[in-house]
Amino acid sequence: MGGMPHVLGYARVSTADQAEHGVSLAAQRHRIAAYCEAHGLTLAGIEEDAGISAKATRNRPGLQRALSALKARESVGLVVVKLDRLSRTTRDVLDLVALSERQGWALHSIDEKLDTGCPQGRFVVTILGALAQLEREQAAERTRAALAELRRQGRRISGKPPYGFRFENGMLVEVPDEAALLDRMLALHAEGLGARAIRTRLIKEGSANPRTGGEWKHGTVRDIVARAVRHPPFIRS
Repeated sequence: MGGMPHVLGYARVSTADQAEHGVSLAAQRHRIAAYCEAHGLTLAGIEEDAGISAKATRNRPGLQRALSALKARESVGLVVVKLDRLSRTTRDVLDLVALSERQGWALHSIDEKLDTGCPQGRFVVTILGALAQLEREQAAERTRAALAELRRQGRRISGKPPYGFRFENGMLVEVPDEAALLDRMLALHAEGLGARAIRTRLIKEGSANPRTGGEWKHGTVRDIVARAVRHPPFIRS
């Protein structure tokens, strides 16, 4: 493979990304092409996954095509705009870094300004991934603490009970099926999913809204998560 090194680009966008964060495949393509031009790399092509969550790293068709080409040594590197285009979990990103080392290709992430083709880049991606994971775990811990305080106090604080509870003689009492779904929503939220992505996941898992018996609505999921995470219903003194 003569001339400048040939690399592949990879872009991913979920429905939630487009709706909530303004992310687009076109914007990612533009940034990947500009990066390659600035760094003397020949862009052999860009594989894409549209409307797919970052959760299942190895099961996305676009990423699979890119990884197959890299394994066959058709390209010497993979360029992404940001690490979360590959995955929102540290373990998945580090697994891909390890794969790149075994197969002899480099991972380039534009926003994090790293290139795993050098030792400094491999160190940076490990630290960045660990910090991102710590941040998600701390957010999840704060949420669990808020819900634990609510359950411990258990007194009525508003005219409408928080999701996962009902009022009984002026006290908050947990509703098991709702509480289990609330825990699931908060776990997905801690993984970095937005309300639309959480709604899609619940529907795919066959979960209906116990309060209505119908399909989950984006606004309902958004409000439930927002109340539990951003405005936990602590007891008024």
